[in-house]
Amino acid sequence: MASAEQGEASAGRIVWMDKPYSREEIESILDPLVREWFFSRFKDFSPPQRFAIMEIHRQNNVLVSSPTGSGKTLAAFLAIINELVILARNNMLEDKIYCIYISPLRALSNDIERNLQVPLAEIYELAKKKGIKLQRIRVAKRTGDTTASQKSSQLKKPPHILITTPESFTIALSSPKFSQLMAQARYVVVDEIHSIAENKRGSLLSLALERLEAKAQNSFVRIGLSATIHPLEEVAKFLVGFEEEGLPRHCKIVDVSFEKRIDVEVLSPVEDLIYTPTEVMHEKLYQLLDKLIEKHTTTLIFTNTRSGTERVVHHLKTKFKDKYAELVEAHHGSLSREIRLDVERKLKEGKLKCVVSSTSLELGIDIGYIDLVVLIGSPKSVTRAIQRIGRSGHRLEDVAKGKIVVLDRDDLVECVVMAKNIRERKLDKIHIPTNTLDVLCQHLVGMSIERGWKVEEAFSMIKRSYTFHNLSWEDYMAVLRYLNGEYVQLEERNVYAKLWFDEETMEFGRRGKMIRPIYYLNVGTIPEESYAKIYSADKKSFIGMVEEEFMEKLTKGDRFVLGGKVYEFLYSRGNKGYVKLVEDAKPTVPSWFSEQLPLTYELAQDIGRFRFEMRSLLESGADKPYIIRHLMEKYKVNRVTAEAIYNYFREQYDYLFVPTHAEVLVENYMDELGRQNIIFHTLVGRRANEALSRAYAYALSRYKRCNVRIMLNDNGFALILPRDVRVDPHLVVELVTSDNLEEMLRHALEGTEILKRRFRHVATRSFLILRRYGKREKSVARQQVNAEMLLKLIKRIDPNFPLLKETYREIMEDAMDIKNAKLFLKDIEAGRKRFVIKDSVELPSPFALNLVVLGSTDAVLMEDRRELIKLFHHQLMKRLGGEVS
Repeated sequence: MASAEQGEASAGRIVWMDKPYSREEIESILDPLVREWFFSRFKDFSPPQRFAIMEIHRQNNVLVSSPTGSGKTLAAFLAIINELVILARNNMLEDKIYCIYISPLRALSNDIERNLQVPLAEIYELAKKKGIKLQRIRVAKRTGDTTASQKSSQLKKPPHILITTPESFTIALSSPKFSQLMAQARYVVVDEIHSIAENKRGSLLSLALERLEAKAQNSFVRIGLSATIHPLEEVAKFLVGFEEEGLPRHCKIVDVSFEKRIDVEVLSPVEDLIYTPTEVMHEKLYQLLDKLIEKHTTTLIFTNTRSGTERVVHHLKTKFKDKYAELVEAHHGSLSREIRLDVERKLKEGKLKCVVSSTSLELGIDIGYIDLVVLIGSPKSVTRAIQRIGRSGHRLEDVAKGKIVVLDRDDLVECVVMAKNIRERKLDKIHIPTNTLDVLCQHLVGMSIERGWKVEEAFSMIKRSYTFHNLSWEDYMAVLRYLNGEYVQLEERNVYAKLWFDEETMEFGRRGKMIRPIYYLNVGTIPEESYAKIYSADKKSFIGMVEEEFMEKLTKGDRFVLGGKVYEFLYSRGNKGYVKLVEDAKPTVPSWFSEQLPLTYELAQDIGRFRFEMRSLLESGADKPYIIRHLMEKYKVNRVTAEAIYNYFREQYDYLFVPTHAEVLVENYMDELGRQNIIFHTLVGRRANEALSRAYAYALSRYKRCNVRIMLNDNGFALILPRDVRVDPHLVVELVTSDNLEEMLRHALEGTEILKRRFRHVATRSFLILRRYGKREKSVARQQVNAEMLLKLIKRIDPNFPLLKETYREIMEDAMDIKNAKLFLKDIEAGRKRFVIKDSVELPSPFALNLVVLGSTDAVLMEDRRELIKLFHHQLMKRLGGEVS
């Protein structure tokens, strides 16, 4: 447990920089060649450069948070390039690695290679003109694409700057010779650190950095580059790790993320979000998109799903054939690398009018100049919205311009609150997974390949990593025992020991020669999803991927959209589908597996506060014109938007009760099938809602001895009982407490698809299941079968088996949000929040409509849901005596 003194010391070690260095101070440290090159390209140092260059020169750890186009990459590299040029000028450049640059994306590492090679080439050109002889500074990549011969030449002539990914960096640490070269590095740059820290790649990297630190002759300088993220203090600790005494290493934080101005506006394609017919809404949406694209040079549109991306591209190309046939493209993770690179190239060269993406262009790949970002639907997070909108106006002095297009009333309220938070830079909190035992398995095996270890020495080093700082000795020992093969029953399933561990001498090390290739072939944290590859039948060229389940349903002649083009299915061979391109044909869009982006806890709470503000205005007796004026002024919305919000809240207020962040409405409603629906208006974010809903459903099903269905969305959840079962909602709300939540949730997860799938992910990460062995590769389908057999066996052997424990932790902490779910229940118990139960509601309230239609058997398609909402709303308005459109 950290003491108060440690907390104060910790605060003193993570220091916010508030005073930039002067141009003269920075110039004074630059080699004349570097100085002349820099000012031949740029007028002055940008804000992140003003803060960071001198600190890196002084060998201080630095975290730089700044928007796209602010020069943060050069802020990291200029001091390093400068040092290498000084050494090269004096013929002192050695055959060793000086800098390791780690990027989450191979595409990003391609960008950096170009962005480094160009400045270096220009500096060499300048030196040549001046008759100055410089040793050659080498830059090279080491990723999954690097060939054996390239790796061999890197050993003989190591790059002075190595570009790599978290996975390749981790693998290289166990390479006997190359790891010695990496141990000489003076600098490690981690780019897009926010996107690495928030998942298990962050756990992999965090401990890999500590392993490098343990090997290094001297401590290296750690440089983190991040887009807008919060809280920066935690990301800084993630970057630098901890010292032996348990205090974080020193780090300077450079935060210039607020330097760039953002112009954000919430738009709806229609005035009436309830009664406008679906086909009219659809038509108006594309007219609005066309208008926005027309008015700007290059527009980047974000949808929240790959299927949404495909749909938007298809409709833009078919509705506006003359304008956009060749000028609009799709960009998402299921398209082939060649297609994605081609789209990025066309964007940079200004050959496209618009690109539509799901999430693949959120990271800082250089895509040239974008002057407008359009978000279709809420991105569910203020931070994500800022990162997406920040892709426009590539220079720091440009205004980042974003339009958020909403298609229903919940989205409207959510995005209006989000837009205000964007203007005020009120960010969501990053979730960094910790104590990931499957990732620990990978590192312990990698460490055993390097050398023999004393168990306590290794434990001490592991705990210096941010993500394993609170690792318990019990969990550590349990993982070592599993890797040592102490669960002999697993050998029946061909699971064998991966290292040796002697509990008498308290040492561990490598077990056999085959462990090295097993480790190299199976390292990584990104789970394999099951996709089928689609090829063109005539050219046999790769087009993209669809889910295997989707391809199984295809029959000859079926047409679907991929990469914004329509293809006709012809035949399949194994896991490959062959198609032909068809023009002017109506498609069936693929139902991509794409988890909905979850509403964040912080934004959900702010929506609750907005509801409180609106309820207070209505309770005060303020008239409609006053409230509309208030909304327009405070939330920067137009009259139509303000009126839509007012009407929504007025209906809810008049009909039932307006729930807030502190008062949680529970509606007891009987649906058209005679089923009892208990609707919780819990604004705690989707991940916490999922944890609460599963726990309540389990507790209720056990209490009433029946199956309870769950309906879930961002704003709450509904428990649906069988027709002949009734229960008092006052009893239901007391079934789950902060003390029994975890136990209830664990029981609720038994036998679920999420448990089976997440166990497979954990099993492959921890070498319980080998994805690759020698030249053989195990299919995802085979992995899943093995995982389910092993899961049954492990539950019998030991319910506290470390990998089972990790599976539950991953589901409850990473996929769900048990922390904030528990906080919600504690607030209820302490009286800081309260349930407001409304019994025997004849119709669901306006705020409940989106949730209720999810549970309706009549609403399969989005169009059906809209029709059902219309029907409910019509009945509600008749009850309220209002006008019906």
